[in-house]
Amino acid sequence: MLVNQLTDGQDVDLVLLVRDRQLKIKRDGGEYLKLGLADRTGSVSAIIRDDIAAVGEVCTAGGAVRVAGRYSVHPRYGPEVAVQALRAAEPHEVDLDLLTDGPPRSADQMEADLREIVATIHNPHLGALLDAIFGAGTPTWELFRAAPAAKRYHQAYRHGLLEHCLSVAQSVSAIAATFPGIDREVAVTGALLHDIGKLDAYASTGAAIDMTDLGKLQGEIPLGYYRIRRLIEDLPGFPDRLAAAVLHIILSHHGALEHGSPVVPCTREATLVHMIDNLGGRLGSFDRLEKELPQGSRWSGFDRALGGGAFFADRQAA
Repeated sequence: MLVNQLTDGQDVDLVLLVRDRQLKIKRDGGEYLKLGLADRTGSVSAIIRDDIAAVGEVCTAGGAVRVAGRYSVHPRYGPEVAVQALRAAEPHEVDLDLLTDGPPRSADQMEADLREIVATIHNPHLGALLDAIFGAGTPTWELFRAAPAAKRYHQAYRHGLLEHCLSVAQSVSAIAATFPGIDREVAVTGALLHDIGKLDAYASTGAAIDMTDLGKLQGEIPLGYYRIRRLIEDLPGFPDRLAAAVLHIILSHHGALEHGSPVVPCTREATLVHMIDNLGGRLGSFDRLEKELPQGSRWSGFDRALGGGAFFADRQAA
């Protein structure tokens, strides 16, 4: 049985992945362990109050556990399991196809599509920059190809960063011809590179995704700017104007200071990338919510990324 098939009050005996674990302090000074457990359709919380040390050794991030208990939906805290028993899952009990999410297209197909759009960039300086990042066999490409796009809200799985940046670049390429004054090649280059800082900001171990120390200390946007800035400086004759245009897209793609961008979009190209990036993230949240939607439901619960619930009209209510 999958997480999105569970009903309130149901007894469960499931193999789930440990997405995260936090040691919490109670008001009386005691400790408890809060686990985030999940399969590819959804996630639940589990609170461990007894044998914390022993359970903590079993519950490594990205590992699979077998958990028995009672499932309920708390009005404030959401889905959770009252744990009666928990142990490490045996290898024969683990089905990664059921436990881990992934993109609808194969990584090989997305790689081919990315190379196709890169081939449309004729500016030699932009082409050299993209080749240094995405060239076959480069260390950066191998990292980029496998990396997730987020920890939680959209494309939070292997190859998610490739899926997200490719879709943003394809959309930017298609729309650039619609509005006058947009340098399509600058915009597409910026779209492909806008989230490059996530290579340093996120660490993925198995199915677990977490922020790195650098990600927490500096943030993905400064890390991405720094990576591309250093690379541009190593490329002979890269024009300052072109460097400023690409780097501005990276710095401003979150769109607002309160969302983590040190500057707001000040060019047509940066504005276009920001808008498409935001759209891609929000639509990716719909994909995530639909996968997690309980059977018979057409409305999701409140989602922080969307600021409300999501409605799926083609779902037949039970």
